[in-house]
Amino acid sequence: MGLMVELFAVLDTAVIEPVSKTFWGIFDLNGRFGVLFLTISYLVALGLYLRRKQDGTTHATSYWQFLGGNRVHFHRSALVDYQYYFLRAILKVVCVLPVVAIVDPYLFSTGDWVGFFTQLWGERPRLGEDLGLMLLYGLGVFLVGDFAHYWVHRLFHSRWLWEFHKVHHSAAVLVPATASRIHFVEKIVERLADAVLIGLYAGTFYYLCGGEVSRYKLFGVTYLVFIFNTLAANLRHSHIWLSFGPRIEHIINSPAQHQVHHSDAPKHFNKNFGTNLSVWDWMFGTLYVTRYKPETINFGVGDAENRKYQSLHSLVFTPFQATGRKLWRALTAIGRKADPAG
Repeated sequence: MGLMVELFAVLDTAVIEPVSKTFWGIFDLNGRFGVLFLTISYLVALGLYLRRKQDGTTHATSYWQFLGGNRVHFHRSALVDYQYYFLRAILKVVCVLPVVAIVDPYLFSTGDWVGFFTQLWGERPRLGEDLGLMLLYGLGVFLVGDFAHYWVHRLFHSRWLWEFHKVHHSAAVLVPATASRIHFVEKIVERLADAVLIGLYAGTFYYLCGGEVSRYKLFGVTYLVFIFNTLAANLRHSHIWLSFGPRIEHIINSPAQHQVHHSDAPKHFNKNFGTNLSVWDWMFGTLYVTRYKPETINFGVGDAENRKYQSLHSLVFTPFQATGRKLWRALTAIGRKADPAG
């Protein structure tokens, strides 16, 4: 009886609770894949449809067809994305959080940085928590986090980590749930990068202000995250072309820019790594700006490679297998160079 209780407790913690929390999360504002932000995105899409229908730049005969219709939303790739959206909640609890929980508190917690600076330069006067400080702190956390995500994203386009990021790029069609099509190895690296950089920033800010500072929130969500999620963020993973124009796109990442990032055309390779801001792409030479007229784009990494990632099993395990084979070939080649006679 005791064993059954323990097994149920494990099942509840690792499966039932995260899956149910993910399901009810569509009514939460803490993630962009929620009813409010989905509604805003599809209202924007409706406005685009009416405008393009008026100026004759769309051949869609209905709003549903403009969104992609059945061929997109019930494509095998999209169906896998819907399933993986819930599986990722389990992988987060089982694979991601344990690693972060072990590493973060001991190496990168903000308290360590505060203690370090206090010991080095002494105590700082407490400045309180006025609105200006809260807005400034929230802006800093947002910028540091976005900067970290840019470099993690770019890192996973490199030779040895690409197989894990290919999970995301193997989507043959884009739907909002595709945003969750991220391998847990990439998520671990992203969370650790956040812990290091945001921990360093927060600790430094706390020290300079003489105490902790809250981030200003709108409707329970950090204000900048709320603002950027209202900019039709869910259309980034869709077939709706929404360009902000070359000027704005030097600063803010548009849905069209991220669709370009998912393109299988060589001219689009390694462009637009930014999440919310494209200023990092501008600064580091990876920017690709778009215009009002849609570009013809095929999503994915080629039909043959796309087909390798058409199940939950393949999304989780194929990257390990592919990376293992790549590593084996590299070691074999090194061995042959070291022993030419062999």
